Amino acid sequence: MKIVVLKFGGTSVGSIDKIKNVANIIHYYLKKKYKVIVVSSAMSGVTNDLVNKSRKISNNFCDSEYDILVSSGEQVACSLIAGRLLHKGLKSRTWLGWQIPIITHGPHKQSRIIQINKKKIMDYLKEGGIPIITGFQGVNKDSRVTTLGRGGSDASAIMLAKFFNAEKCVIYTDVQGVYTTDPNKLSNAKKIKEISYEEMLEMASLGAKVMQPISIQDARLNKVDIEVKSSFVRKTGTLITKRANIINNKIITGISSTQNDSKVSLIGVKDKPGVAASIFRPLSKNLINVDMVVQNISPNGRETDLTFTIKSDDLNKTKKIIKENKSINFRKLIFKKGVSKISIIGVGMITTPGVTFRMFQALAENRINIQVISTSEIKISVLIDKRNVKKALTALHKEFKLDY
Repeated sequence: MKIVVLKFGGTSVGSIDKIKNVANIIHYYLKKKYKVIVVSSAMSGVTNDLVNKSRKISNNFCDSEYDILVSSGEQVACSLIAGRLLHKGLKSRTWLGWQIPIITHGPHKQSRIIQINKKKIMDYLKEGGIPIITGFQGVNKDSRVTTLGRGGSDASAIMLAKFFNAEKCVIYTDVQGVYTTDPNKLSNAKKIKEISYEEMLEMASLGAKVMQPISIQDARLNKVDIEVKSSFVRKTGTLITKRANIINNKIITGISSTQNDSKVSLIGVKDKPGVAASIFRPLSKNLINVDMVVQNISPNGRETDLTFTIKSDDLNKTKKIIKENKSINFRKLIFKKGVSKISIIGVGMITTPGVTFRMFQALAENRINIQVISTSEIKISVLIDKRNVKKALTALHKEFKLDY
């Protein structure tokens, strides 16, 4: 049985006309002799509206009731898709997570799929039916509805593709695929034909909004290839797959940039074991995400300068926490807003010498000063002034031949 899993995001099902278009896409795959499993998000804006309602009801809305509430959005979208397919003379029905069932484990609001009962869906496919499955949800061992957190509908599609051994898993969204950089920031950005799980994971973690990192990790761990494409334009998208499947002569695959970052520097910290933990522990407890971290030890080994980045929204809270932290001593505290992180990503840099030099040289030639540097096996990130982001993207895009 040739199975394809099609997942439609909120923008793809955001109106009645868009849902009619989704039904046409599904019909196209049927004509190609696929057995089609459909996964849908809620219509765009619906989940946010439900969350806002929960906040108006209570400042501490119960997590299990939250899952019941927000999972209803997917039910509406799926019913409308099934209704349109029935209108076209096709056999279809909605399946909620608990009806299959899709078994999850973990806390409410962020559960993970551990098992999918295949029998009912397989029987329905054999009968010529098109199951429209609510994304973002499942059921736990206590028979309570659970949700999967941000990107949950993508996770649903990926796990369905795994359990049903689908030939394809296609994520339909409002963009044509993954780009070398944000096309809203750089008009020269090009659509990437193929990208590895690792590269996509880095790009998503660094701000690319095509998919959530946790869904990409699910695909990587379960060896599920994903095609990301637009539901509004009939063009090929971007294939996310393992490195071995990619023939690529590019050293760098993509460039990401962040916005709304701030830099925090503690100068002259009395150096002793556990000092870094003392600084970051209270930030962690207050849900402040720390990103780039650089530490410099003084020549006498008694002091250290520690620099890290956070989101600017957390700056005032961070100031207060550090100033009230009696377990650390330092001579000076410096905060700087208006900085951005620029990252080049590519598995090609593993075997290619000189990538770091080329990045730094390209920025230097454009008079862009580097404030902080961090690296991983397939990523180099630098912190620069926010006003230089477009100039940096343009220079690096050209340097690593991503313009063509």
